[in-house]
Amino acid sequence: MCYNEDGDDMELVKKSIGASFLISLGNFALLKLGNPIGPVIFALGLLGVCYMGQNLFTGKCGFIFEDKIKYKDILIILIVNLIAGYLFGLMYSLIDTDVVNNAVNKVNTWDISLAFFIKSLLCGAIMYIAVLMYRKGTNLGIIYGIPLFIFCGFQHCIANIITLGVARAFDLSIIICIIGNFLGSLFVWYISKS
Repeated sequence: MCYNEDGDDMELVKKSIGASFLISLGNFALLKLGNPIGPVIFALGLLGVCYMGQNLFTGKCGFIFEDKIKYKDILIILIVNLIAGYLFGLMYSLIDTDVVNNAVNKVNTWDISLAFFIKSLLCGAIMYIAVLMYRKGTNLGIIYGIPLFIFCGFQHCIANIITLGVARAFDLSIIICIIGNFLGSLFVWYISKS
């Protein structure tokens, strides 16, 4: 996933909206199809983000040091991913009531707990590994990693905000998820550099 170092905030915003859209397509498929096919199709979202060079917060967290991503830029990426993701979720809520019910049921399982935080850490770790493997020339990290985190019930903050949009709801667990995804990515980056 490319990062624009020249400070063009409009390009940053555009590529962040693009990433939210691609992840929203995968998340819609997950909510619509469920297990076992939904998690596999969801991987298309991250493949699209990587191939198209879009800005996904969870795909950038572990690379902030080696890509020299400015803190302001990672914050812009996060905020745009969250706002655009929620709005895409609202859009999906208008076209399929089954998906809305599935999203509401999913949101009702979230909480602010240590277990939820750990699930967020583990998702962040998988996201870093998946993107790192893509950067090294293989899609296998995405093809296996995305279904892995979904089947395991790990929590992805951008997918979660899209689900909240579909459910037309808000839940404070999103904050725990953001922090967990960020720290999980940084942890794997740190141990890979030791």
